[in-house]
Amino acid sequence: MSDQDFNLFSHFQKQFAAHANRELLCTDKDRSYCYADIERASARIANSLADCGAVPGDRISAQIEKSPQALSLYLACLRAGFVYHPLNPALQAPELEFFLADAQPKVVVCDPANEAAFGASAKKAGIPNLYRLDTEAKGSAEFKTLRRGKDDIATLLYSSGTTGQPKGIILTHGNLLCNALALVDTWGFTGDDRLLHALPIFHVHGLFVAINCALLSGASMRWLPALDAAQAIEFLPECTVMMGVPTYYTRLLQSKDLTPDVCKRMRVFISGSAPLLAETFAEFEARTGHRILERYGMTETGMNTSNPLHGIRKPGSVGLPLPGVEVRVANETGELQVRGPNVFAGYWNRPDKTSGEFTKDGFFNTGDQGRIDEDGYVSIIGRVKDMVITGGLNVYPREVELFMDELPGVKESAVIGVPHPDLGEGIVAVVVGQDGGEHDEDKLIQAARLNLANYKVPKRVIFVGELPRNAMAKVQKSALRETYQQLFS
Repeated sequence: MSDQDFNLFSHFQKQFAAHANRELLCTDKDRSYCYADIERASARIANSLADCGAVPGDRISAQIEKSPQALSLYLACLRAGFVYHPLNPALQAPELEFFLADAQPKVVVCDPANEAAFGASAKKAGIPNLYRLDTEAKGSAEFKTLRRGKDDIATLLYSSGTTGQPKGIILTHGNLLCNALALVDTWGFTGDDRLLHALPIFHVHGLFVAINCALLSGASMRWLPALDAAQAIEFLPECTVMMGVPTYYTRLLQSKDLTPDVCKRMRVFISGSAPLLAETFAEFEARTGHRILERYGMTETGMNTSNPLHGIRKPGSVGLPLPGVEVRVANETGELQVRGPNVFAGYWNRPDKTSGEFTKDGFFNTGDQGRIDEDGYVSIIGRVKDMVITGGLNVYPREVELFMDELPGVKESAVIGVPHPDLGEGIVAVVVGQDGGEHDEDKLIQAARLNLANYKVPKRVIFVGELPRNAMAKVQKSALRETYQQLFS
């Protein structure tokens, strides 16, 4: 980076030049795109957005399905200095209107099928420029990539909003570049890799972690619209890397076709965005011979820690800090704090909120409760806001969940605190039972009494068919608390 150009696309461009005629991605329908195809498409889109009046620093809000054209749009924004603002395709009109009003984009981008509905939301938010992302972008395939400094904004992503109004998270070219370089090095990405990409691309995991690693190393991708277990297993033999949320791995394990032979070319399976159960880790290793590599990150920081590519991967741990990243906890168990060039620049139009999330010495308060063991491995215990205070004592839900998940008949659990007339908060375990398992509340509570301190024992166990999750498979505990807030009334 001696040339001081921090534009992430400038660093990708070295691979575009070196591998112009090599396949970059192939869809599930076997439509192949080489590096040059995507580079030219990104140039055409960059020119089209500039024709709409967009200038460096302008936001480009996009609600689009995953496609090669969507990848080209992301790259177009990077190279032109626009601020890419991806939106979940599942968002409805009232939600869209909030995001558009807050981000105030110069241009909104949609798929042809959603032009009427999205156009109405854009008009209501006072945004005049609507760009339809057609199958083939038109216009000039030449565009000179703009030089960017490390503090220039690259993307604007919003928090999920599960604990209040979503906040815009500003990530710079420097944030994305340093994090991608660290991951390529840590996970050993090269041009010989082929990534099975089944993640959504409106989120850090699928957009920045997966795509940036591939583009920075000259790798290729098998590009799937979503995770279908049978389809993933069909393509695993041609791939070397897979990234997914824990749900992806549990779905693969449900197929009898998941065998060591299917995975013989794979060098690493990576998991993140939600905790990976130790049971899933063990079962996957038994079935495939591969120990899943778990890592930890968040929208505000990109990736912070990772289990090693070569070395001990500890079940239940998210590994060691990445190069250049500092991680600490206030006490033996406490809130994780992170400092490094990966940490975001701040919240969009929320300077008060930004300053409140940093310590005096520059560490970001993640909101995650964690522990660091004697080897330096980090484990996530839960969210600060999820901590239950019952009878004046602190209970970390993750500790109780790990115990509950090991009990016979329990597939997974989520532990919450809800108002209790005597204790302040009463502990409730919301449990998904194993198929055919015995759903006996008293037995589970009794097992907890024999193994946990009395104040950690759930007062109630509720059986459900599934836990509510957001788009990245994280359990929405705020929804559970709302559902069961009157349980002890």
